[in-house]
Amino acid sequence: MTETEKQALERLISHAMSDTDQSRRAADFLLAWWNAAQCGGFELTTLWGVDDAIAEDMVTVFAWLSRNKIYPDTLGYEAAFNEIVALWRPELIDEVIPPGRARAGGAR
Repeated sequence: MTETEKQALERLISHAMSDTDQSRRAADFLLAWWNAAQCGGFELTTLWGVDDAIAEDMVTVFAWLSRNKIYPDTLGYEAAFNEIVALWRPELIDEVIPPGRARAGGAR
C-alpha cells in the first residue's frame, strides 16, 4: 500500500468515526469491504452523497482493493473497524467482533 493509498484509507476511517451522514457513508463503504455479508454492501450511488475529497478517497481505496486481495484487519486496522462496527452496526457486535477482541464502547 502506497503512502497515498494508506492516507486515503485512514481519512475514510477517521470520517467513519464521526457522526454525520457522510461519516455513515464512509462507514458503509469500509464495512462492505470488511464483511459485506453481515455489515451490508455499498451502493455505488452513495458516492453522490459525499464530498469530492471523500469520494476520491473511496475511489483510491477501491482501486487498491481491486489489485489486492486483503482484508483491513490484516493491515493492522482491526481495532478501528471494530470501533466502526460498534458505532454504526451495534446490533452486530457479537456477530462480527470475535469474543475477547477489543470492542469500542458506546453505540449511536
